Amino acid sequence: MAKKRSREADGATEAPAPDKMVEDSDSSDDDDFDMVNVDFEWFNFDPEIDFQGTKSLLRQLFDVDATLFDISGLADLILSQPTIGSTVKVDGKGMDAYAMLTVLNLHEHREKKPLADLTKYISDKAKSTESLAAIPDLLSSGKHVGVVLSERLINMPSEISPPMYGMLIDEIEAAVEDKEPYEFSHYLIISKTYNEIESKLDVEERKRKKGRQDAATFYFHPEDEVLQKYAAAYGSYDFSKIDEANADSKRAFHEMGVMPRGSMILIEASKIADAAKAISEYLSPPS
Repeated sequence: MAKKRSREADGATEAPAPDKMVEDSDSSDDDDFDMVNVDFEWFNFDPEIDFQGTKSLLRQLFDVDATLFDISGLADLILSQPTIGSTVKVDGKGMDAYAMLTVLNLHEHREKKPLADLTKYISDKAKSTESLAAIPDLLSSGKHVGVVLSERLINMPSEISPPMYGMLIDEIEAAVEDKEPYEFSHYLIISKTYNEIESKLDVEERKRKKGRQDAATFYFHPEDEVLQKYAAAYGSYDFSKIDEANADSKRAFHEMGVMPRGSMILIEASKIADAAKAISEYLSPPS
């Protein structure tokens, strides 16, 4: 478990002791595998280092809809609050982040165009999804809602998630003590899910079927399944710029194509600590 990073008045930070995780490497012999030790280090966001890496992870998070936002502006807002949120890196602070987790106050930054555009996007998507119908009224109520932006490279182990959420909660508590604007009524986690869909290459066979079952939902971030248990509302939505034809180009090792979707999870602030504890119990590696 990564230790809590120091919260200095000038925004400086001590890097935590690195977590050493073990990953499997493919072998030509199914009975054999190589053990690879990887040291992951947690850092505060640094405006001098993390602009490009933050932009890349935001683009991955919003997928094809990333072009609808001022991603550079969002990255600047994230980097403007260096004592809130974490990056995860390998080989030192100077490298691009492999993962990030942070929170932005939608009400506090409502006049800033990057957050205003994101708020409108969230509201529009929520209005089109029955299970998310309560979110637009909440966002327009004047309450302080924290939008949680969490993303990591696709091959990063999910075990990095528990310390990131734990540190975020600690940092928010410290910020509230310092009278900073992080006393939220709710947290709105933006994430991604995906469905497996029949490719257009198989459309003729699909037409011959008597019926179709609803596509199962899969999670890029396993912790989202835990967070949903504490949610006041959650659901997935279609990206605005998605095209099912894109799924054909992504078919690799499956008979089905992969269709990514956006996801929202709304959690009352009073429940976020319990949710983070549950993530830790679910995902933390055995000691």
